[in-house]
Amino acid sequence: MRYMGWRILTYRLSGEQSRHRVAVWRELRRVGAVALQSATWAVPTGDGFDEGLERATALVKRSGGQALCFEVAASDETLAAVESLYTAEREAEWVEFCSECDKSEAELLGEIDKEKFTLAELDEEEQNVDRLRRWYRELRTKDIFAAPSAGRGERRLKEVSELLEDFAERVYEARGRP
Repeated sequence: MRYMGWRILTYRLSGEQSRHRVAVWRELRRVGAVALQSATWAVPTGDGFDEGLERATALVKRSGGQALCFEVAASDETLAAVESLYTAEREAEWVEFCSECDKSEAELLGEIDKEKFTLAELDEEEQNVDRLRRWYRELRTKDIFAAPSAGRGERRLKEVSELLEDFAERVYEARGRP
């Protein structure tokens, strides 16, 4: 799936209050925008992205700042560079996601090895895998150019989810299946 629409958001915040700067930065990062330089971001167009851009712009205006948004022409030769930057950022996120899946798997295997089959431990592990599932959905939504590690991320989440199911079975067996 290739998006040809991009917007460039550049803004100026009044004062030196870092909380406004951080709030705008977080919103743009959450939606998957690419920082081109300080206070200048490239944002793809489309559902989710448009809403995130509107939220970031509103944050700038609410802080007393000024936001300018420009449409990038589809024929602009810099699009390939922006798409490459965007995909590199998604790839870094997928690598981090896979690393977190590895940690979750190691944690589950450690609990199985220790035979720590308690409901409290199951609850903790379920919360961790639920966090990974949310992260996966968010990252999948942002990854419009299919970063190289996306497939590995999907496989790792499936493997961790299956291991969690195995752990849950062991917990219920240890409890005598109520």
